[in-house]
Amino acid sequence: MNPPMNPPIGETLSVPERLIVAPSTGIFHGLDGESPPKDGYAVNQGDVIGEVRSLGVSTPIRSPFAGFLVAVLAIDGERLRPGQPVAWLRSAGPTRRT
Repeated sequence: MNPPMNPPIGETLSVPERLIVAPSTGIFHGLDGESPPKDGYAVNQGDVIGEVRSLGVSTPIRSPFAGFLVAVLAIDGERLRPGQPVAWLRSAGPTRRT
């Protein structure tokens, strides 16, 4: 006998929050010459929200998600590890800054 064609119905988990994490070890720095992102700030996928500096090399911290900033969790000058949360987003589709 073949299994039913309809998949089972059940609960799904849809979590709208996402974390942007540090790509490498180093010291966190916000963007130079720009105002720091604030709560509610629209972030598009690929936007740079800061950088990690280590041994004279700066690595941008890019958001892999689009959404609205809930909070920046890292403090300027804080030492970060790879994968450490830097910012918290509420996910959304592609956004535009106004």
